[in-house]
Amino acid sequence: MASKRWKDDIAYAMIPFKLITWPIGVWPLQVYDICSLLRCALGTCCASLVVILSFMEVYLGCTDVEQNIDCLTIICCGLLGVLKTTWFRIYANSLINNYDSALNDYLTIDNTKDRDIMRKHAFIGRILCCSMMGFSYFSCLIYAITPFLNHDQADQINITNEDKILEYGLPSRCTLEYLNFPTSMYKTVCLVEIFIMILATTTNLGNDALFLNITLHVCGQVNILRIRFVNFDVKSPRIYDRFNVLIKRHRYLITLARELADLISFILLMELFIISILLCIMGFQLILALKNNNTVVVGKSLMILSAFLTQLTLYSFIGNYLKSEMEEIGLSIYQSAWYNFPRKLTKNIIFILMQTKYPVALQAGNFIVVNLSTYVSILKTSFSYLSVLRIMLGV
Repeated sequence: MASKRWKDDIAYAMIPFKLITWPIGVWPLQVYDICSLLRCALGTCCASLVVILSFMEVYLGCTDVEQNIDCLTIICCGLLGVLKTTWFRIYANSLINNYDSALNDYLTIDNTKDRDIMRKHAFIGRILCCSMMGFSYFSCLIYAITPFLNHDQADQINITNEDKILEYGLPSRCTLEYLNFPTSMYKTVCLVEIFIMILATTTNLGNDALFLNITLHVCGQVNILRIRFVNFDVKSPRIYDRFNVLIKRHRYLITLARELADLISFILLMELFIISILLCIMGFQLILALKNNNTVVVGKSLMILSAFLTQLTLYSFIGNYLKSEMEEIGLSIYQSAWYNFPRKLTKNIIFILMQTKYPVALQAGNFIVVNLSTYVSILKTSFSYLSVLRIMLGV
């Protein structure tokens, strides 16, 4: 019975993320062989192809201002996908250690309350994963289906091949014409672009879901440790041994959290930089669209802004949650019956409290702490910039 429960818990917490990241070769619990390397190469190539096609469209001068902004957005998303997939593959040990630890946590759990806490954090991870990936895959399908509908509509009204302007899910019409790609393979190209867009989206948001899920698990383990400190029984025998177990667990969780923070540091720096720029550009486009009463562009701008803000919000809230959980270890020890501890054990508490003064936190480039304060600062700066533009344009 216990074995089945463990398997159910592990499947509940990890299967969705395995299904997303295994096709791009970054699933931490996979066998790192030539097959996984080929899957990783395929995902990276798809994200790179998205960047190349969009850049070529801009370079060939076949796009207007609105399409240039779309291409810039796609280029930025593709670059982030390439960076994350390559980074998580090269520095895979941090994710492997954390996911191995999570697997061991589920196999050794022996407390119903602890299990409920772990399930709660796993549930949050699943909700975030399903929301992010569901919205992104739905957007990819919308972009992919639209050219098919326009193409069929053009056929019904008997537009000749010379008059027909082919549209694609990805900005690639001029690039394909430049390469003399046959128009008879139009639908095949559209289907291939659907596959490319889905894999490219997975390399970006799928890696985010993988990282945020394991960060939430570490937060859950810190939460469990806090409860054990608060409920520490000073009257039971072997008080030194039992308290040393908690100290070692605290050090171990700090090590895991630091590995995650070091892994994501450079990625977060690039992501904050790109998202901050795109928020200003897309906001400017939104202002112009509102001035010109362009409903289509307003809707598209709001959708893209929502996607980037959601990405930034998740990192900020979970980064803030990790930092606060690490800080509250000290408060949990203070709330325990520490005054009844032996004098020698009380001295150890001082070192734990000193450690909690400098909690592990997600940082961008090891100098920008990613939490709610950073999130609010980015929003305030972006809205201040957009307010000045709105006044200048008289909207």
